[in-house]
Amino acid sequence: MPRIVTKIQDFLRLETSAGFILMAVALLALIANNSPLSGFYSGFLATPVEIQFGAFEIAKPLLLWINDGLMAIFFFLVGLEIKKEVMEGELSSFDKASLPLFAALGGIIAPAAVYVFFNYTDPIAVQGWAIPAATDIAFALGVLALVGSRVPVSLKILLLAVAIIDDLAAIIIIALFYTQDLSLVALGWGGFGTLGLFILNRMGVMRITPYALIGVFVWACVLKSGVHATLAGVVTALAIPLKAKDPQASSPLHRAEHGLHIWVAFLILPLFAFANAGVSLKGVSFADLLAPLPLGIALGLFVGKQIGVFSFAWIAVKLGLAKLPNGANWPQVYAIACLTGVGFTMSLFIGTLAFEGDELLNSVRLGVLMGSLASGVLGYALLRIFCKDCTSGASELAGDSKPAAAQ
Repeated sequence: MPRIVTKIQDFLRLETSAGFILMAVALLALIANNSPLSGFYSGFLATPVEIQFGAFEIAKPLLLWINDGLMAIFFFLVGLEIKKEVMEGELSSFDKASLPLFAALGGIIAPAAVYVFFNYTDPIAVQGWAIPAATDIAFALGVLALVGSRVPVSLKILLLAVAIIDDLAAIIIIALFYTQDLSLVALGWGGFGTLGLFILNRMGVMRITPYALIGVFVWACVLKSGVHATLAGVVTALAIPLKAKDPQASSPLHRAEHGLHIWVAFLILPLFAFANAGVSLKGVSFADLLAPLPLGIALGLFVGKQIGVFSFAWIAVKLGLAKLPNGANWPQVYAIACLTGVGFTMSLFIGTLAFEGDELLNSVRLGVLMGSLASGVLGYALLRIFCKDCTSGASELAGDSKPAAAQ
């Protein structure tokens, strides 16, 4: 089996399993916050956690430690994957990256436009314009796995690439639009730490520990600066060496990615989902579901995503700027476009940055869950229909392929 196919197969097995766990944990959070356990659920997330070194203090409730601390590790992993794909993977050349790049661009512009259409008159609500622009790769691949081996390999790679570009766009959006009042002193110290990271890189340091220690320092500085602390994870990741000194050895980036993936997929993201997906349905009426904020998010994910991804991909191919994936057709690409509307983790995360207060955040959760669920169901149904006779090459990534040694 070719090396790239083996890597993608392993990745898909991990991500699809994580997607199923996220679904279960999100359901558990909904049950917990709408049952006699709601007090325990709220109290658990409000548990105060404090770290202090002399005059330096970080005191936050557990919810924010999850959102600001553990999610920095998630963004560290995202940064590693982006660097790897840009340097040597599916985004390493324009020929490879063109279709997912145009598709992802449409998947950012159209959902944001749909959301703004419903909320432009509300100066507070309009701040959430980026919420429906995100794709949750674990959830989307979890839905894709339900279809089985009939989905062409090229479509799975397209979905992965679009989701990775979405993550990169989300990082840029968070840095530019969801930054609070800046502390230049803290930001300066963070810049000093960042310089240290890249000095380590230029010196050819292959041990991960020095990068991790400086990365924690950068995270603390960025947290105090007003820039969202998760961006420190991305900065640290970009400094991790992609190549090892010994060509036969595994590089620090690949070691870090391999070591963290299982922790992020099966601990950090489920914790985030449990902490943020607990929508309170108490007193929620049909009119609440049709309020501009949740409706804008839901339709942004369900309508904006599929229209934006598909239309931009179609235009790029028709103009000769990109090529249709091998073995795939336009109805199948449309089904994949629908799956990109499964926002969940990243949409919820951006929602926590855009708004404060239980009422607004509850509306965000309603919109994200409605839009993600509708997108997942439609994408699954269309893939079942349009990939009915597609078996060529798909089994290589389905998890039921022969072991590599037997091929």
